[in-house]
Amino acid sequence: MPAERPPLSQIIIYAMGQLGWSLASFGAANLLVYFYLPPEASTGVLFPTFIYQGSILGIALIGLINFSGRLFDAITDPIIGNWSDRSVSKFGKRKKFMAISAVPFALFSFLIFFPPGNGESTLNGIWLTASIFLFYLFMTLYVIPYTALIGEMGHHPDDRMRISTVTSVTWALGFMIGSNAYALQAFFQQQQSATAAFQTTMGIFALVALVFMLVPVFFLKESRYCRQSKVETNAFHAVRAVFRNRNFIPFAIADLMYWLALTFIQSGVGYYVTILMGFPKEQATLFLTISFLTSLLLYWPVNIIVRRVGKKKTVIAAFLVFSFIFGLTTISGVLPISNQVLFYVLSLSSGFPLAVFGIVPMAIIADILYQHESDTGEQHAGMFYAARNLTMKMGISLANLIFPSLLLLGKSVQNPLGVQLSTLLAMVFCLAGCFVFMRYRDLSKKHLSI
Repeated sequence: MPAERPPLSQIIIYAMGQLGWSLASFGAANLLVYFYLPPEASTGVLFPTFIYQGSILGIALIGLINFSGRLFDAITDPIIGNWSDRSVSKFGKRKKFMAISAVPFALFSFLIFFPPGNGESTLNGIWLTASIFLFYLFMTLYVIPYTALIGEMGHHPDDRMRISTVTSVTWALGFMIGSNAYALQAFFQQQQSATAAFQTTMGIFALVALVFMLVPVFFLKESRYCRQSKVETNAFHAVRAVFRNRNFIPFAIADLMYWLALTFIQSGVGYYVTILMGFPKEQATLFLTISFLTSLLLYWPVNIIVRRVGKKKTVIAAFLVFSFIFGLTTISGVLPISNQVLFYVLSLSSGFPLAVFGIVPMAIIADILYQHESDTGEQHAGMFYAARNLTMKMGISLANLIFPSLLLLGKSVQNPLGVQLSTLLAMVFCLAGCFVFMRYRDLSKKHLSI
């Protein structure tokens, strides 16, 4: 039987998983440096020292550990993508992997912030490294099969933007919940130490994330609404086929630049708010909340813009706006406006690029994979999304390596050099991504469907 177009109820059920894994991954992506290399406030360092705070060959240890975990994560992407493509499980080609990985994924999202020793020790470093590797393994086992369902459910072109929009909303909701970590920590800190308050917050996030990740596992009707076919090719052939697609290359490079810049702002918002603007750490939650609420309000206008001008021009505009935001942040100390005004200008203006990059890239991948299937007769939905996740994770990995190392140059009010350099470099990444994406051939007008 041919696959049916998914109703809105099934799209919402599917999107609940996005909220879950967005929240489960928030801590590792945005709070690891904050916890293990905290900002230096006037009242002292926020958390005790758990791992070595210096550098190894000029690279901060926390950055090296996180980079290694992300590199391992990137290597496993195509392997798991191919396993998922070749799966013939009766439970569900993709849901089988999601069911296996959801619980350990949520568990290790908490354990990475629970070092066994009370002070700086080698044991804590080993624990963190092992926990990071296991966290990323189970994250990949969930996310790669999950994202492959976007292309398989979106076998009608109108459904691709629809699914991408709804999942982007739930991703933003997961991110917004995660961004309340700073405020929740402050609330629990009234009765607990800073460390215990932070760990309590991470434990709550892990439980909430698990519930949402299990929703599509139990309630999504994969066999009824997903267009799937049996795949026999091995991982090497599939990877080569994906990266030989000439239209995928400029998208992948631009996407890499975007994730480099985005990880800088996600990891650095606590530093930008406290060090560059002089606000308490709770303002970081307000900044992220305003940004993502604004992006949610702009989801429908972004859909209209895409229909009128295409995905390519919309993404280019988003890169330029992000460049402007990072440029303003870099020179925030010398601008003839108050930091309070600048705070709201930056948080509100970031809504547009967040909306664009939240919706459009997944729809672009669906366009590319259906064009690829039309040209070659081969279906590699899992591998295309694995390849996209590979570039995303490489960008995050490099940012996790570079950002904490820059902080070693200065992360205090008296010496903010490292923080300022991070915003400047993020602006360069955005401009580079914009330039590369100009070579992408827009498929928006082709309305591909098979």
